[in-house]
Amino acid sequence: MGIAFPWPMSQGEWLAWTSAAVTILFGLIMLFAPRITLRVLRLQPRENHPEAVGEARTSLAGFYLGVGLACILLAQPLLYIALGFSWGLAAFGRIVSMLSDNGNTFYNWIALVLQAVLAAFALSFALGLIA
Repeated sequence: MGIAFPWPMSQGEWLAWTSAAVTILFGLIMLFAPRITLRVLRLQPRENHPEAVGEARTSLAGFYLGVGLACILLAQPLLYIALGFSWGLAAFGRIVSMLSDNGNTFYNWIALVLQAVLAAFALSFALGLIA
């Protein structure tokens, strides 16, 4: 199996590809603009702990970029399942937070919708719901 750039051919592939591309975009923003990322995520590093910014570049950006690039470069259904499960579990975590952490805010609702849509895009193709 070689690394190539398989262009999406069907509507389902385009949905899954879009989910991976958005994931890569988020990863690039996290990698090159970690302070903006932390601000959007409502997090703030302490002045005496600059490694918090590095954490946004590594732990956050690394996983987003790694999974997104693997999906786009290899275009395998199992990778899209992993991407869809990841976004789906992120949405589930958001729901848990909204219910148990008093987090019923507009920001959380928008993030929940985005995460659920990205999960649905990847899983609908990978599970054969849309060809």
